[in-house]
This record gives sequence, structure tokens and C-alpha cells, in this order.
Amino acid sequence: MMAQAAQFDTFTLERTFAAPPARVFRAFSDPREKKRWFAEGAQHEIEQYDMQFEVGGRELARYRFKPGTPFAGVALASDGYILDIVPQQRIVAAATMAMGERRFSASLHTFEFFSDGPDATRLVFTHQAMYGDGADGPDLRRIGWQQLLDQLHAALAVE
Repeated sequence: MMAQAAQFDTFTLERTFAAPPARVFRAFSDPREKKRWFAEGAQHEIEQYDMQFEVGGRELARYRFKPGTPFAGVALASDGYILDIVPQQRIVAAATMAMGERRFSASLHTFEFFSDGPDATRLVFTHQAMYGDGADGPDLRRIGWQQLLDQLHAALAVE
């Protein structure tokens, strides 16, 4: 069976959070905090989440979809690498995603943090990706990241 041609896409999402850049940056850099808004979810069980927040560090997430979901029992894996960190200003990471044993995407994530007043941060997130056979594709990936940023907003709002 011949593989389909790869699909490429780039999108940017912007959000403003009612917290200073140091606080929003910590939501990305502290493994316990990031796990809460990034990895936890109603659709899956977390089997593993590890992050070493340093240039060259890894971020590994292993999930299994819950019963009642379209992919019940199937494993989903995200393998990431942190490529660049400028404290309170920028994080760049690369990641692959796989369902079962089949890798279906590779992406570059750039998060930029801008002070927007004394207690506000504007986050600019740029997602560049290659989608292979059976991938979720750009539209679903954008929706997924919008949901993740909503979860980040909720996590920051409870303080």
C-alpha cells in the first residue's frame, strides 16, 4: 500500500490571559501545572506524562481513549522535544503523534509571551505541521489547540 502525500499546514492562535507573563510561562514550564491543563481530559486516561523543561528536554504523553469514545481502548502517544526557551518570552518545541504504532504527524510549536499591561499576558501560539496517513488534519488540530488554550484559561482563572 502506497502512502498518501503529506499535508502541511500552519496556523496561529492568540489569547490574552489575566495574569502576568511569569505566571502564564509557569503554566507551561512546571510539569505538574502543564499536566493539569494539557494532558488531563475526559476522553482519555493518562498512562504516562513526563516533562523535563530544559533545552533538549523531552515531553512524553501516553493516553488510552475511554469507552464510549470513537477510538475506545486505542493508545495515543505524543513525543516532544524542547528546542528553545527564553524565560517568560518564548518556548519552541517539536512533537510527533502516533495512534497505536502508527505515527501520523510531526509538528513545531512556538509559544510567545507578551506583557499586555501589569496583569495581562498575550500568548501567540504558532503551530506548523506535517500530517501523514490517517492524521487528524489541520482543522481538528486547530480545534484541539483551541480547547487546550481554553483549559489553560480555566486553570489560570481558578487562582
